Amino acid sequence: MDVTRKAPIGRPRGFDADVALERAMLVFWEQGYEGASLADLTTAMGITKTSMYAAFGNKENLFRKALERYLEGPAAYTALAMHEPTARAVATAFLAGAVSACTLPGSPSGCMTVQGALAAGEPGHTARDLLVSLRGTGQEHLRDRFARAVDEGDLPAGADPAMLARYVMTVGNGIAVQAAGGATRDQLQRVADAALRNWPPI
Repeated sequence: MDVTRKAPIGRPRGFDADVALERAMLVFWEQGYEGASLADLTTAMGITKTSMYAAFGNKENLFRKALERYLEGPAAYTALAMHEPTARAVATAFLAGAVSACTLPGSPSGCMTVQGALAAGEPGHTARDLLVSLRGTGQEHLRDRFARAVDEGDLPAGADPAMLARYVMTVGNGIAVQAAGGATRDQLQRVADAALRNWPPI
């Protein structure tokens, strides 16, 4: 949409940047970094390429901003789960959040951080590496939280925090892949519940 009135230099007008970013996030979520063409993005955002570059920079920067929005919105459960009072509650909240986020009505199935650039050619290497790093950081946070649980006696002394973190992350990532393949929320919640039956007793 063309600018209809003069705006301050460096501050593009004529469209709602927040709405445009939300739409870009959905495109990246559904199609992945490389699958989302500039035409796909600008059409969904309702702006021209010129406006997109002026407001968000290049495609890589737009992806980063869309990813931030995803983490603060649909994927906010990952940070919230860390505040649960017990290690089991952390794992329960994390997996329930994954199930919910991956099966949101009106949103793409699966997880943007898993499918956004799982396999990428040269143009998508930066996005792939960004998501690998992001998933790794999430796993580290789980490990640290479970290590604290061991120290506090909430997990048995012989528990392996790193293994438990990888276990929870692996199940969460698998939920995302299954959701993208058409698994229902109920089916995936049953998987999450089954995974938690293996949680180490205190």
